[in-house]
Amino acid sequence: MTTHTSTQRVPAPARTPPRFILTPDLKLAIGLTALTLVGLLTGLAGEHLLANPYVEWTGYGLAFLAGGIPAGREALHSLFVERKLDVDLLMVLAALGAASIGQAADGSILLFLFSLSNTLQDWAMGRTKNAIQALMDLNPEGATVRRGGVERWCELGEIRIGDLLVVKPGERIAADARIVRGQTSVDESPITGESVPIDKAPGSDLASGTVNLNGSVEAQVLRPAGESTLARLVGLMEKAQTQKSRTESVTERYESPYAMIVLLCVPLVYAGLHFLGGLSTADAWYRAMTFMVVASPCAVVISTPAVMLSAMAAAARAGVLFKSSAALDALAGVNTVAFDKTGTLTQAKMTLTRIVADDEQAALALAAGLEAHSEHPIAQAIVRTARERGVPPVAVTDAQALPGAGIEARLPTGELAWAGNLRLAGREGAQLTPQQQAALEGLGREGSSSVILGVGGRVIGIMGVADALRPHIREALAHLKGSGVAHRVMLTGDREEVARTVAQEAGLTEYRAGLLPEDKLRIIGELPGPVAMVGDGVNDAPALARADLGVAVASGTDVAIESADVVLMQNDLGKLGGAVTLAKAARRTVITNLTFAFGVILIVAPLAIAGKVPLPLGVVAHEGGTVFVVFMGLRLLTHRL
Repeated sequence: MTTHTSTQRVPAPARTPPRFILTPDLKLAIGLTALTLVGLLTGLAGEHLLANPYVEWTGYGLAFLAGGIPAGREALHSLFVERKLDVDLLMVLAALGAASIGQAADGSILLFLFSLSNTLQDWAMGRTKNAIQALMDLNPEGATVRRGGVERWCELGEIRIGDLLVVKPGERIAADARIVRGQTSVDESPITGESVPIDKAPGSDLASGTVNLNGSVEAQVLRPAGESTLARLVGLMEKAQTQKSRTESVTERYESPYAMIVLLCVPLVYAGLHFLGGLSTADAWYRAMTFMVVASPCAVVISTPAVMLSAMAAAARAGVLFKSSAALDALAGVNTVAFDKTGTLTQAKMTLTRIVADDEQAALALAAGLEAHSEHPIAQAIVRTARERGVPPVAVTDAQALPGAGIEARLPTGELAWAGNLRLAGREGAQLTPQQQAALEGLGREGSSSVILGVGGRVIGIMGVADALRPHIREALAHLKGSGVAHRVMLTGDREEVARTVAQEAGLTEYRAGLLPEDKLRIIGELPGPVAMVGDGVNDAPALARADLGVAVASGTDVAIESADVVLMQNDLGKLGGAVTLAKAARRTVITNLTFAFGVILIVAPLAIAGKVPLPLGVVAHEGGTVFVVFMGLRLLTHRL
């Protein structure tokens, strides 16, 4: 059972908002995309508004240089280094082909769309380094170390096995260590997800990255910083984030064959028309270039972004932030959603859940008077409940913390009042009634922390304190099931009793308890996929990265938010079911768009080869298809979660 002591308030470290680092490469990509757009607009203005060929070709030239050179460089790298053809090469050749028959505007549009797509991809991928950096920020710069009886400050890399760490209240523990002197409570939620601070005494282990809440302790270093629990988490993150999702794998699989087919068809069309069809070089080249423009994947390329960006905007309006279109697509196919418990299904805030006493109001008043002298989360929960219910606390004097037991103080009558655990009750000579004993055992089975309240040798009441579920969580999980998610499971580092109780109250039939970060990572790989992981803590970060889709609540840690693909900005899990429905609608629209775009190519391209579709009509079909797929995407802006 968790006990609590009176101690000076340790201010929580200020939470730094998650930041996105604008790297030099990303700045360059954004700049080139902007230049491509400027060139395109300038060229269109020169062609249609000013009728000035100098302005026209200056604009189109800028668009071709800014949009074509980066794509061309990537295409050549793929061709000569990776030995494969990709859409980069196809897009550049299609743009040049359009320009060769007088349609530079078409080529500029293709290059702008492709440049924009690549820039968005670079932005999405940049979060990988940010997530790992946020995780590493949990390491303090160093620690106070006692060597040979002398205390000195050591950098993290200077800490050695066998050193004595001197850890004061509020400090983050710099290395895995074992306490040799002192008692304290430690916030282990970053590592285990345990919702209640854990009491530590000589012989107890401390994990790096956790926070010392109460008294000063001395602990012997067990592992150097490079091999600590936190370092292991960083390694798990790096490994998990290199594993590609199913969607990415499928996309890469078909990218090269598509480019190969189109590129092979262009010279075949020219050769067939010229040598077999008897057309002149100019006519054969005209038809081949018309074919390339028609077959160029402008509508295909914009089909997915138009839908995804619209759906992402609709989701953002409802408080669901998708970090990339790939995340939205992944959510549409999710078969299993795994939830962390503390801070995700629950509020990560201790709440008084039960009072067993003849006079509940009197018991709450006495408990509030005692616990007002303690800063422990359990004490704060009792005081907060009394304040919310309008119950004035009993005035007490001479309050004294009893480490490992509880707290005691004098009543105005001179009697000794106390609140704590069974050890304190035994010390005061108090005996529990059968009803009180049954209540204590019931709270233990439920996973609640218990507080025994007494005056002298009499037990006044039993109180249960637990981490409260988020409001309407049962309805939110039912909505998620109704959206088509077949499996829902809770993964937690908390005790079996706590996990079982929370799962039952939330309406979940499957849960796993007592998990470390590596356990969550392993289980994610074993669940029926595709799998989405919903979490909020540092301990969830590797699982969030390893899952096909990571979902974080905005009240979570920076590491979880950086690691996730989706962030619930209002901490409302009820939005998740609506997001799944939106994602499925987006996927259906993408399929419709792609079917239409490829249908236009399959119908118009043969007609272009046969000379039945002149270039202007081919451009109309090409651009008309683009407008259609964009319109289909914009329809999702009206979707409500």
